[in-house]
Amino acid sequence: MQFANLRRGDALVPATIIDGKVYELRLGLDSVSADEALFGGGPAILFDLAIASGLPEMAEQLRDARGALREHGLDELGPPVVRPSKIIGVGRNYAAHARELGNEIPTQPILFAKFASAIVGPRDDIVRPAGVTDLDYEGELCVILGRAGRHIPRDGALDYVAGYCCANDVSARTAQLHSGDQWLRGKSFDTFCPLGPALVTRDEVADPQALRIRTWVDGELRQEDSTANMIFDVATLISYASNAFTLEPGDVILTGTPPGVAMGRTPPPWLEPGQLCEIEIDGLGRIANRVVAEPGGVV
Repeated sequence: MQFANLRRGDALVPATIIDGKVYELRLGLDSVSADEALFGGGPAILFDLAIASGLPEMAEQLRDARGALREHGLDELGPPVVRPSKIIGVGRNYAAHARELGNEIPTQPILFAKFASAIVGPRDDIVRPAGVTDLDYEGELCVILGRAGRHIPRDGALDYVAGYCCANDVSARTAQLHSGDQWLRGKSFDTFCPLGPALVTRDEVADPQALRIRTWVDGELRQEDSTANMIFDVATLISYASNAFTLEPGDVILTGTPPGVAMGRTPPPWLEPGQLCEIEIDGLGRIANRVVAEPGGVV
């Protein structure tokens, strides 16, 4: 199934995507505030209900009943997760990406954090902060946790996954790397974490290490690779992170970006206001975010 959050003013209601169309799912649930979105209120009950009843069975029932559901456009979607307790980023998780930046290939996962306030939806704008001239894209597979766990063994780690979606780990490179290596700051400006279009439940992803990922800027293909080329696979990342801290439902892991980022090119084709950045992953859909300039502010 594909679970999504549909905007209703300042609130969100649960939705599903079937054959590229968005359908509102009330099922007796009132709309909830953004802070109570998927894994934090009403839609969490929907997810639990789906798990209990069987995801394939529920998906088929919804497919049969969609004629009675209200249809909406993809541009009405909010992010599938709004306020996770943690966003865990993974650096240099593709060997070719490490090499394009002149870095050594890591021997253990490189983890960093992004703030949840950076999250935006699949069609929302990416705001280039005032003073930033080196805005970069990073198309990534996003893992969304469905169960809490600590010291999770690698074997069975995927059982803790609720689902997957597309992500853009947007980065302001000078703020990230040339101001005292402040990765948190350079990665966490508002709008620097587009997610979506929906949480695709794990039963629909036979192998998270066999997904094609692509990034376009204004229609020009910038990144194309397979998650098979991750240095550390999804199960390893879940286990490794959980050995340090408890993973909770709704937590997000951004699993690293393949080669082709702007910083790895000469000259770097940084994201500019007006450009459209699109990321697509096999079976997970596509996010498409326009870059806009911040009208003011200090970096």
